[in-house]
Amino acid sequence: MTRVLGIEGTAWCASAAVFDAADEDVRIFSDAYQPDSGGIHPREAAEHMRGAIPEVVARAIKLVESRDGDPSEAIDAVAFSRGPGLGPCLRIAGTAARALAGSLDVPLVGVNHMVAHLEIGRHNSGFDAPVCLNASGANAHVLGYHDGRYRVLGETMDTGIGNAIDKFTRHVGWTHPGGPKVEKRAKEGEYIELPYVVKGMDFSFSGISSAANDAVDGGTPVEDVCRGLQETTFAMLTEVSERALSLTGADELVLGGGVGQNARLREMLDTMCGARGASFYAPEPRFLRDNAGMIAVLGAKMFEAGDTIAIGGSRVRPDFRPDEVPVTWRSGSRDGERSDTDAETTQTQGAEAIVDLDRNRGSAFKRRVSKAYRHPELDARLRRRRTRSEARLTSEARRVGVPTPVVFDVDPREGLLEVEFVGDADLRDAIAESSVRRVGEHLARCHDAGFVHGDPTPRNVRVRRNEGGDALVYLIDFGLGYHSDHVEDYAMDLHVFEGAVAGTAGDPAACIDAFEDAYQAVGDDRVLDRLRDIETRGRYQ
Repeated sequence: MTRVLGIEGTAWCASAAVFDAADEDVRIFSDAYQPDSGGIHPREAAEHMRGAIPEVVARAIKLVESRDGDPSEAIDAVAFSRGPGLGPCLRIAGTAARALAGSLDVPLVGVNHMVAHLEIGRHNSGFDAPVCLNASGANAHVLGYHDGRYRVLGETMDTGIGNAIDKFTRHVGWTHPGGPKVEKRAKEGEYIELPYVVKGMDFSFSGISSAANDAVDGGTPVEDVCRGLQETTFAMLTEVSERALSLTGADELVLGGGVGQNARLREMLDTMCGARGASFYAPEPRFLRDNAGMIAVLGAKMFEAGDTIAIGGSRVRPDFRPDEVPVTWRSGSRDGERSDTDAETTQTQGAEAIVDLDRNRGSAFKRRVSKAYRHPELDARLRRRRTRSEARLTSEARRVGVPTPVVFDVDPREGLLEVEFVGDADLRDAIAESSVRRVGEHLARCHDAGFVHGDPTPRNVRVRRNEGGDALVYLIDFGLGYHSDHVEDYAMDLHVFEGAVAGTAGDPAACIDAFEDAYQAVGDDRVLDRLRDIETRGRYQ
């Protein structure tokens, strides 16, 4: 059976591990960098890595020698974190891995650090095709497996969740890492309102950190700000995870990343999954924080699939995105299960609501259900606001020529809507270039009228298929929509749609081209120009 030595060195933690596939044993040796003050200093982190990597690798080799004798006979491959991360740290770990692989005369495996966070959860849980939430210092994104790769379904558009928390803790003078300190103080505080920024399955943390700093400076007790910061940011991560489950049809969620050690985040995700009948798995803490164990485990899978790398072509990649990795080690795994709203369906569940269908009346009764994972004040505010927005903007879109359901009744306080039942399938389940073109035209008309949809994914587009002609395409669920005259907001609508298409469609490139062509024919060229700019802002673009 395969035995792999893994080396991790993306940022702050120098780590080596030995994974033995025969008995699933993972032994990890780590030495973490601890700054004297503030956050991680790249130069100091690299200096720490330079001294610590040889030491942890030596400990791993000593373990192999004590159990199995000659490492060149006992080790099948050396795996290392090729990226993403801090360039100086990555280069030190990469150099050590190349030297070790060369001296042992074994293959070298270059592992994507973020995919390793996902795969260690999938490996340990036994899940088949989970959605993964990565919540770490420099990262926050939601991944789903589709068409041979892990697709980024949603991500932070500015800073990672751990960095957002650390930005606040540095402001109040606390040492790194700040997350555990916020978690402790939040238990003593009362919830306060902070900005809640979700756009489809993308999100933003920078404004929340600034608002938290302002609240403390304005005299709000730090315990209350910690509670508000934690409840707000973690609710955002939980919401986008649920949206990803709904979009893909998956029923499994894996958590990865160091921020995943926070008990409140794990509780929220577990509560959300339980409410929708999905399974949730969070690895043990040693596999959540940066560690070489996950590098060794994924390295073993890649080695067994023949996915090794020549030493000469093994340069590190500080901007190595997870969706750039061909998933060579998986075969036969399904994408999420999906089903049309067929003639027998009487109830469907989305990310936010349960919809009861009355075909005799031609109505859909939508209930934005209370989310037990959210703080009650936050939950009530979001349900009211989104129900009101959906009713108003659905009708406004209809008035400017966009096919939408007729709104029959609305009760914002209870989160209830009665709307016309439209279409016979979600666009997700009946995607075609002609239908995608209609979506581009519809969004252009909404933007020209001064409002955004907010969540234009293929689950929020309904299609009525016609024999021998183009389908009639409806936009639904404007709950995240709002009025705006900013090109940036219009471009984010397009970004959300294209990201969702890329994660679900069989031929996403053709669909995206058709979508943009149609938008350009009706809308403002400046929006597409801004879209190109937005595409450079995701992590490691």
